[in-house]
Formats: sequence, C-alpha cells, structure tokens
Amino acid sequence: MSKKDKNKDIETEVEVTTQEATVEETVEATVEEAVDPIVQLESDLAKEKDRYLRLFAEFENYKKRTSKERIELFKTAGQEVITAMLPVMDDFDRALKEFSNDTEDIHVQGMVLISNKLSETLKSKGLAQIETKQGETFDAEIHEAITQIPAPSDDLKGKIIDVIEKGYALGERIIRYPKVVIGQ
Repeated sequence: MSKKDKNKDIETEVEVTTQEATVEETVEATVEEAVDPIVQLESDLAKEKDRYLRLFAEFENYKKRTSKERIELFKTAGQEVITAMLPVMDDFDRALKEFSNDTEDIHVQGMVLISNKLSETLKSKGLAQIETKQGETFDAEIHEAITQIPAPSDDLKGKIIDVIEKGYALGERIIRYPKVVIGQ
C-alpha cells in the first residue's frame, strides 16, 4: 500500500469517526430535548397543583371566616336595641332599691314584675350581667375604673371598693364594662 492510499484510508476513517461522533451528539441532544419538555411539563404540573391547593385552602378559610362572621352578626344583631335598653334597666334597679322597704305597695310589686319581665326578655336575647363584687381584684380587661381612692385597709389595695354601674355582655362580647372604684 502506498502512502497515498494509507492517507486516504486514514482520512476516510477520521471522517467516519467524526460523522459517528456528530450523529451521537445529535442523538444525545435530541434525547436531552425530549427529556427537557417532560421535565418542564412535570415541573409546571407541580407548580399548578401547588397553586391550586393554596387557592383551595384560601377559599376554605374564606368560607369559614365569613360563616363565623355571619353567626357573630346574628348573635349581636340586636346589640344597638339592647344597649339602648340598659339605662332603662339601670333606672328600674335604682327605683327598686329606693322602694325596697315598701314591698306591700301594689305599685312597687308592679314595678318588680315589669323589671323582671324586661330582664328575662333581654336574657333570652343573649344579654348577661357581668358579676362584679366589692373586694374582687381589678381586671382592666373586664372592668372600667372610674376613680381610685385610698384603700380603707391594706387588703383592698388594687381591689374593687365600689361598683358604680353594672356591666353587661351580649354573647361573648362585652357591650358595657362595669364601672368601678378601686383602692390604691
């Protein structure tokens, strides 16, 4: 074999090898391109599933919140009317306190009946009196301090000395805080 033939054979062999390498690269690129869309689609699907789940959870929270607000609205629907009736109840209490000695008078008995009927009607609508007694510890979250006076004794410091006005709650919500005098 001559040198020329050897060179031709080597060139042919290099060309074949180069072509094979190019074909392999093309096949690998095609496979990678084929895999990329699958991976991309799976990634997109996962993102959309996550977005859907978050949106669904947000909607469920919205439904719960609006349902809770609606129930709360129904519970306190008559709050304005009941709040307007509280001074009437206070007037009945003051009047009954003044006439407590004269229980034989039919007018006093009539006032007692009307007061009881008003109280029971408001209780049936969800009104509850906040129990506050002298000597209890003052709690700023449920009491309204009108004034502070020197405590008559050391054990009454920071405690309720007198209740000026009763407090009321409608359901779970306080609509009027008890007004108290505390010792310092």
